[in-house]
Amino acid sequence: MYTGRFAPSPTGPLHAGSLVAALASWLDARAAGGRWLVRIEDVDTPRCDPAAPERILAQLAACGLYPDAPPLFQSTRGAHYQRALDDLLARGLAYPCGCTRREIDAALAALGSAHRRHGERPYPGTCRGGLHGRTARAWRFHLEEHMEKRAQTLSTPAQAALFSIEDTRVHWHDRRLGWQSQDVARAVGDFVLRRADGPWAYQLAVVVDDASQGVTDVVRGEDLADNTPRQIVLQQALALATPRYLHAPLVRGADGEKLSKQHGAPALPAERPLHALRAAAQALGLPAPPRPAPIPQALAGWVAAWRDTYNRAP
Repeated sequence: MYTGRFAPSPTGPLHAGSLVAALASWLDARAAGGRWLVRIEDVDTPRCDPAAPERILAQLAACGLYPDAPPLFQSTRGAHYQRALDDLLARGLAYPCGCTRREIDAALAALGSAHRRHGERPYPGTCRGGLHGRTARAWRFHLEEHMEKRAQTLSTPAQAALFSIEDTRVHWHDRRLGWQSQDVARAVGDFVLRRADGPWAYQLAVVVDDASQGVTDVVRGEDLADNTPRQIVLQQALALATPRYLHAPLVRGADGEKLSKQHGAPALPAERPLHALRAAAQALGLPAPPRPAPIPQALAGWVAAWRDTYNRAP
C-alpha cells in the first residue's frame, strides 16, 4: 500500500516553501489512494521550538491537510537509530571521528580542494584507520569497548560517527527530475551518522524511520535531492527497501535563495489558508480552482490534476 509522509523540522511554523512540500506529499498520497503521515524531525533538540509541532499541525489542519495517524516524533526514536548504528559499527561500515570542521578544511586544502559555500565537505578519511591514525589494534579495542558499553554511540562524546563510503556511484530515478546519478565517494565522502555533540544525523534518522513507517514514496523539496544517494547507500547497507522519490520545486525569495526559516521566511498567514494553498499549488504547476471554491473542493481538483501529471513509475 502507498504510504507517504511530510517531515518538517520544528524550528518554527510552516512558511510558503514548506507548504509546497506538504501539499505535494499530501496530493501524491491522495492521488494514489494511500496513507499520508506526518513525522516531526526534532532530533536536533537545541534548534527546535517546543511550541512548533502543535502550531505546524494546526497550520496543516487549517489547510485541510490531515494525517492518517498521529505524528511520529524523532526525539523518541533514539534506540532505533542506536541499533542501526551498532549494526554498521559491528560490520566495519562506520567508525568514530575526532576531526573538527577546521581540521577537515585544512586537510582538504592540503589536497587542493577548498570548501565552497553551500557545498559539501568531502571527508578526506583522516580517521578511517582509527582516531587520527590510531593503529588497527587500538581501533578494534575501541569498537569492542563501544559494543560492551552500548549506553552511548561512542565511548567519548567528542567523537562523531561516520559511514564509510567506498567507490560508489548511485543511479536513481526521480519522478519529476528523471534519472539522476552521483558518485557519493567523490561528491560527499564518508558522512556523519551521529554528531560529536550527540544529536543523530538526518541521513540515518530518515532512513530508519522511512523503513519503520513503511514509507513507499518520498515527496519533498528539490533541495534534498542530493541527499537521496546517501540515503540509498544507507538503505542498502541496512538491508532496507528504497522508496520511490519525487522532489518538488523550491520556492525562492527575491534574492534567489531558497525560502527558509534561516532566511527569515514569514509564517503562513493564519487568516488566509486558501490563499496560501493556491500559491503552493501554483508553485507546483497546478491549475487554479474557481475563486469561490472552498478548501475541500480546491484540494479535490488538485488531486485530480496531480494524478494526471504524475505516475509512480518506474
